[in-house]
Amino acid sequence: MSTPGRGLHGHVLDTLGPEITAGEYPPGSVLRTDELAQRFDVSRSVMREAVRVLESMYLVESRRRVGVTVRPKSEWNVYDPQVIRWRLAGADRPRQLRSLTVLRSAIEPVAAGLAARHATSEQCAALTECALGMVAHSRGHKLEGYLLHDIAFHRVVLEASGNEMFARLGDVVAEVLTGRTQHDVMFEDPDPAAVTLHVQVAEAVRAGDAARAEELTREITVGALQELDILAP
Repeated sequence: MSTPGRGLHGHVLDTLGPEITAGEYPPGSVLRTDELAQRFDVSRSVMREAVRVLESMYLVESRRRVGVTVRPKSEWNVYDPQVIRWRLAGADRPRQLRSLTVLRSAIEPVAAGLAARHATSEQCAALTECALGMVAHSRGHKLEGYLLHDIAFHRVVLEASGNEMFARLGDVVAEVLTGRTQHDVMFEDPDPAAVTLHVQVAEAVRAGDAARAEELTREITVGALQELDILAP
């Protein structure tokens, strides 16, 4: 399904992007824009716009006298939220989820420790509100509502760290959490222990206890990895 407002080139991307990231066009494959324009029943200008977006993600490159060529996977912008979304939609989902969750386990505990030192009163209040929202949606199969609060919680932690590099990973974490929910790599109700840990992280950040905030967040990411062992081995 195309994202509203993205137009015809969005429709092309929503099909072609997942095909490339799934390996249907191996590295070195040449994409003929004329053929693709005919396949998707769009103009050449629409096709060129789609190609420009794929180039910005380093999925393809345009070569004079060669055409549009699929780049090696090692060159892709694997931090691009759209690329993450496409890869999570493919057969390689379990490996992708594990890779991204390991990234989270390396970054988020440190970010939480920094948040305990640097968070503003407004950020502390937002963190508490998000944690309570997670509690309120943790029973009765309310995963979509739970997801909204979960994403917001982790965004606040990353932003409150005061580290701009960590803050920019908010979209990456959002895609991981969204992918787990949309592709049923979650229990019908979240693990009660994980929900409690989020509340405790909010408390530790508010109390300025950096060591505890880091330790508790590490427990959250370890638990997420253990869930993957069960749900996406």
